[in-house]
Amino acid sequence: MNDNPPAVTVVSMEQRGVALNTIVAAFAADPLVRWIFPQADIYLTHAAQLYGNFGGASFDSGAAFEIDNYAGVALWVPPGADDHSDEGGGISELLTRTVAEELREEVGSVLGEMEAYHPSEPCWYLPLIGVDPCHQGRGLGGQLMKYALAKCDEQGQPAYLESSNPANISLYERHGFEVMGKIQTTTSPAVHPMYRPAH
Repeated sequence: MNDNPPAVTVVSMEQRGVALNTIVAAFAADPLVRWIFPQADIYLTHAAQLYGNFGGASFDSGAAFEIDNYAGVALWVPPGADDHSDEGGGISELLTRTVAEELREEVGSVLGEMEAYHPSEPCWYLPLIGVDPCHQGRGLGGQLMKYALAKCDEQGQPAYLESSNPANISLYERHGFEVMGKIQTTTSPAVHPMYRPAH
């Protein structure tokens, strides 16, 4: 067995598509994302664009990280970077075009509540972290998390994320995140905003 865990590296702009494809694979069974896009064709056609809009600022700010040849990817948005807001309207436009009409209001409500939970003070925000399903169970997600949180701690900054899958809450709690609340509409799965105070 290899005692040296694979290194975490920064994703270059040229490799943006490769990183986003890892996230597409990792979130293929995510409860929230597949509630929004229950049809495989629509999910696979539009997911990379959605994730690119949602976590794109991480590439510009050198805070997109990958491990083991893109087996796992984490897209972080550091304080002061162009953040989680949908300034270009890319996310809104994409969702209007692709989400079933009867779901649009609920999807908007969930996203609005996620926005409301976002801390007002400067923090590191983790919109997306995922490991390709064929590489899960090797601790790669934990290594990606540890790497970025060391940067948060060096800067004395808090961190924030939304867990769209209850199965991941315990991983985040092990890294010092605490559940702030629960976001859920009539038919949506639960989303848990989580906050990690500055260390």
